[in-house]
Formats: sequence, C-alpha cells, structure tokens
Amino acid sequence: MTGYPSSGKSTRAAELKRMFEERLSQPENKHRRFNLHIISDSSLGFDHQTYASPRDEKNARGALLSAVERLVSKDDIVIADTPNYIKGLRYQLYCIAREVATTHCVVYCAISVDEARKINQTRGTEAYSEQLFDELVMRYEEPNAMAKWDSPLFTVVQHINDELPFDRIWQSVVEKRALAPNFATAVKPVAETNYLFELDRITQEVIAGVLESQNSGVPMSEVVVPGSSKKVRMPGRNLTLSELRRVRMQFTKLNKQVPLKVDAIADAFVEYLNINL
Repeated sequence: MTGYPSSGKSTRAAELKRMFEERLSQPENKHRRFNLHIISDSSLGFDHQTYASPRDEKNARGALLSAVERLVSKDDIVIADTPNYIKGLRYQLYCIAREVATTHCVVYCAISVDEARKINQTRGTEAYSEQLFDELVMRYEEPNAMAKWDSPLFTVVQHINDELPFDRIWQSVVEKRALAPNFATAVKPVAETNYLFELDRITQEVIAGVLESQNSGVPMSEVVVPGSSKKVRMPGRNLTLSELRRVRMQFTKLNKQVPLKVDAIADAFVEYLNINL
C-alpha cells in the first residue's frame, strides 16, 4: 500500500484482506488456502511521530522489512500497510518478494493533498500534525508503473470512492505465476559479467565520494556523489568505511539477484544508503 498521509491506506488494506478472505473461502476456489497478514506501523509498535525523526523512521523501516521477510512466502499474502512513500523502500519490498520467487503488486491510494488534509483534520488524536503532514507530502515519491518495483500498479482514486480492482489484484497476486527461482534469483555468469563489473565499480565510486566529502572537513547534511542525481543524506555524523561496506554488500547481493539498468545503479544505491544508514 502507498499514498499520502490520511489517504485511506489502512481502510483499503482491511478491505483488501477481507476480499481475499471471501474469495479464498469460496468452494469453487481452486487455489490453496493462503495465510493473510497485514503489517502496519501500529502492529510494529510505531506511531505517526516516528516519521518526525530520521532515526525512528529508519528503525520503523527496518522493522517493516524484517517482518515482511519473516512472513512472505508462496503460501502467504502480506499486505504492507505503512506509508511506503519512498521508492527505495518499495524497491526493497519488491526484492524480498523476488528472492522467494513470489508475486507482488502496489496499490496506490491516490488523493489530492487538499482532500487528504481535510480527512487528516477530522481524525482527532490519530491525526498527523500539520507540520508532519506537510513534510510527508513533500517527501512522497509517487509510484511509476514503468518501474519494475511499482508494477503491477493499481491506482484507487480515494476522494471519488473508487472501487478496489480486486479481480486484477487477485490475478496478479494469486493466479500470476511467479518467476521460477532459477530465473528470478540465479546470476547468469556469462551474460551478466559486465553488469556485475559495473555494479561493483559504481557502488565503489559512490562510497569513495562519501568518504572524500567527509575528509574535506566541511560539515554537510547532504553529499553529492559520482553518477547520481540524488544526494546521500548524512546522519549527523561521519560514516565509517566498515558501515558503508556493510550496506554496499547488502545492496550488491540484492541486485545480483534482481539486476538493475546500469544507468540506474548509482541512484538506487544512494536511495538504499539513505534508507539503511
């Protein structure tokens, strides 16, 4: 699930879970009985204020990814009912699904900022503060159906009470056959040799760019790195080579299994650093 704050994601997540339960319980259903799970900030012990602190938000994202990794399988349907407003996080969720050779999709709860703000103002103690609401809207990265981690994408226009396209969601999640593990996760040594070289080179250059900026002695909240249009957000301290290497190893492991376009590697790695540091 993804959308602005107060866009109705939790309502739609509960509706989607109920639709799955109803379809799976029908006698004519030929598919195996899936286990259904909703993972939300509240189920993980986080509240809205989590997103006011970069450190707390990082912890919330880590908890979400760990919970999804623990639950997702070919026999489980997991609904991630959290903001998921950064495409780098949606990319990580996509990679988790591909690692276990299962399907995934993105449900975008589309709503205008003004409509979302009106809804937020009626939520009482469950509302986002005005400042945090505005910050999250500004940070939001709208899903793109052309990106593999946002596809298949199902957009539900909230303020006109659009219906969930459940038949299409069912088709993509349940009936669509996931790539077999050997195609989804196996590295093709000959065909991918150049890709792996570029993956190694580009990520090394990004790390070198961060270290070089730190060595200048000028405090920076963001760092420009080679090959990327995005900036590395610094956590208020210098990053060590060991922690940069650790995150780089995680990123390269994921992307050996699910290759990126070479010209997208630097931007994707910067986003990954911003989520995991």
